[in-house]
Amino acid sequence: MSDIIAYTDGACSGNPGPGGWGLILQARKGDTVVKERELSGGAADTTNNRMELSAAIAALETLARPSKITVVTDSVYVRDGITKWLHGWKRNGWKTAAKKPVKNEDLWRQLDAARARHDVIWEWVKGHAGHPENERADELARKGMEPFKKKT
Repeated sequence: MSDIIAYTDGACSGNPGPGGWGLILQARKGDTVVKERELSGGAADTTNNRMELSAAIAALETLARPSKITVVTDSVYVRDGITKWLHGWKRNGWKTAAKKPVKNEDLWRQLDAARARHDVIWEWVKGHAGHPENERADELARKGMEPFKKKT
């Protein structure tokens, strides 16, 4: 794991519907957290996958200078998209293996550009399984969604 770690998560109420993203950025010296920052945001009409991508983008775009960073996500979609599928999508003109347009192409392009500045390690954790930082990132994502939920 690198000296900077981003724990990211996305949430959506309905899919599509109001959604939010959250992230915890930590600077570490060994196992000791020396600096920590929490960020969140959201959108009125979105999907869970778009919010998962938005959290990862925010983590990388927040860093002021090129860094070695570990991005921890509970999204198989984000992990597999960035580590397995992206190269083929780009080679195929942003089409899937089935020749269909890549969903969320705008965010995939943004994530690809954001990661280009950094040395990124992508790590997956099981969501809602008691991982403390992942649970906090989930809380931040739900907080980011709140302003966009309809009041009843």
